[in-house]
Amino acid sequence: MRTGIATIPLDTGQCPKWLFERMRRLAKGITIAIIDEFGSKEMLKRLSDPVWFQSFSSVMGWDWNSSGATPVALAALKDGIKGLENELGIFICGGKGKTSKKTPEQIKDWGEFLHLSLEKIDNLIYTSRISAKVDSALIQDNFQIYHHNFIFDKTGNWTVVQQGMNTGLQKARRYHWLSSGVKDFITQPHSGIISDVFLKPLNLTAKESDKNREISLSLAKDEPKGFLKDFYKIIDRKDLLVKQKRFDNFTELELIDREFHWHPVVNEKFDLKRLRRTIFFIKSRNPVNFEELLSFEGVGPKTIRALSLVSEIIYGAKPSYTDPARYSFSVGGKDGTPYFVRRDIYDRMLDVIEKGIKKSNVTIKEKQEALERLNNIC
Repeated sequence: MRTGIATIPLDTGQCPKWLFERMRRLAKGITIAIIDEFGSKEMLKRLSDPVWFQSFSSVMGWDWNSSGATPVALAALKDGIKGLENELGIFICGGKGKTSKKTPEQIKDWGEFLHLSLEKIDNLIYTSRISAKVDSALIQDNFQIYHHNFIFDKTGNWTVVQQGMNTGLQKARRYHWLSSGVKDFITQPHSGIISDVFLKPLNLTAKESDKNREISLSLAKDEPKGFLKDFYKIIDRKDLLVKQKRFDNFTELELIDREFHWHPVVNEKFDLKRLRRTIFFIKSRNPVNFEELLSFEGVGPKTIRALSLVSEIIYGAKPSYTDPARYSFSVGGKDGTPYFVRRDIYDRMLDVIEKGIKKSNVTIKEKQEALERLNNIC
């Protein structure tokens, strides 16, 4: 399941070497404490909790509301346990920017090191890729994914922590995933979210989008000419448009601010030749379900938007436009949404962090400062 989304201010800059070195050592101590006491599966569960993760970063000295919390904390963790991966039983792949693109290669390397079967390695790589696609193509909230970490243990449990940026809003949004209970990557994978900005994205993971997904899949599998005819019909309907501009390789359309004012296809630019190629490619592959359709190379946000638009306007199958960030975080909320804070869980979380601080090889002064930051979080 996806266990959380956190939205935080977008910032720039680098972590000072003196701070990163201390974060690395403290991350190592906390990780050893958790795995010693609860095992690798629990460490993955903690990392998948957006509240725990934010506390983890804050205790190590990073700004509590900074977008850098994600890449810096995970880089410190990855570097901190370097050489201890096999002993601890957790393996961290990916990272920020170009490093995120190396995730499949790193999963393969660790999988071969662990003598995992080719099928298991391929499944882990697929999980990494499909989780990124869901958060970019099915949750179209204008946050572009730029950071992706895939973390797994020897028994195949995994967590994904990835982050997207919205430069217009100057915000970053962090997405958390956890392997336990995953049966469907597509329908309502959330259980806990933190956010300070709410949008109206195209949300095709919502239960309310079932019919839209069903028709979108049918459109892609059936005769492509039928879908393209319906799509062109939408473009040509003057009553739906304020503006229409045709160029050699795309059409720009803008929906009127009336019946469809909430639709995300505003000032949209579709490369019609590419869309046509993609639709015919999908037809040739004959996907058995929406997840398989999404997994295909070349099927991204614009293809999904086009299918969703035809499903909605031509066939009346509306998708959801509710922000999945409407959910609260996974330890609960002070106002009881979705439930009141579980103090026992929170206290246990703090207890383990304190033990991690004490086990780490930082100085007495640094330990005291970390404990003070922990007290401030409380």
